[in-house]
Amino acid sequence: MEMNIEQLEKMSETWLPVVLNYSGKLTLALLTLLVGWWLINVLTRKVRTLLDARNVDRALHSFISSLASIALKVLLLVSVTSMIGVETTSFIAVIGAAGLAIGLALQGSLANFAGGVLIIMFRPFRAGDWIEAQGVSGTVDSIHIFHTTLKTADNKVVIVPNGNLSNDHITNYSTEPKRRAEIKVGIDYSSDIKKAREVLLKIAEDPRVLKDPAPVVYVVGLGDSSVDLSLRIWVATADFWPVTFEFTELVKERLDEAGIGIPFPQRVVHLMQAS
Repeated sequence: MEMNIEQLEKMSETWLPVVLNYSGKLTLALLTLLVGWWLINVLTRKVRTLLDARNVDRALHSFISSLASIALKVLLLVSVTSMIGVETTSFIAVIGAAGLAIGLALQGSLANFAGGVLIIMFRPFRAGDWIEAQGVSGTVDSIHIFHTTLKTADNKVVIVPNGNLSNDHITNYSTEPKRRAEIKVGIDYSSDIKKAREVLLKIAEDPRVLKDPAPVVYVVGLGDSSVDLSLRIWVATADFWPVTFEFTELVKERLDEAGIGIPFPQRVVHLMQAS
């Protein structure tokens, strides 16, 4: 019995400092974990509030808050583990290697994701805008993290990867409130240019045509069989296509009424009689 007590005393002398040392580290680590976890949740809510205030897209909104929360919690767990005394160098190396492998395997998807983030953050276009990109023209139907959906004029749905969109030029026809429309027409060389100009400017007396800049008519070329005129007018962006189509038809009708011909392409052929 005495031997057992002596052994217990020796064991307590050996292990008690170790237990006290590790219990203190463990208590501090648990306290750090609880406080850190609470702070991360508070910070995540602040990030969500900030994104809401800046009207960030909902798709990016949830992803950023989730990504921030996961990244911070992983860093917290690594820190808490190192506080206990566990060697974290190998653990961090494994995480880095796994991240590199995943990144290489998902290069295309990550490029599309990065492109989606840039598009949503910098807003080169919005839903409802008419754009031209990647050889496609259409109305932006929806913007997602990895792709953007367009609807063409004939109601085809085109899905364009965001990586391609963010790395190439984009023409947005809906950004500005007004656009310049141009109607070109060729008249006979024998026709009166001033009279043709008056006819075209008369057509431009339409309430949809803006007064500033004022409508103008230029001679833009001397073709093989015609004098080429250009009627240039400014209209609201929403009126661009209706005005363009209507005026193109009116130009033909009004020039016909004024007796100004629109010639067909012609070629003069000289026949030489053999001697």
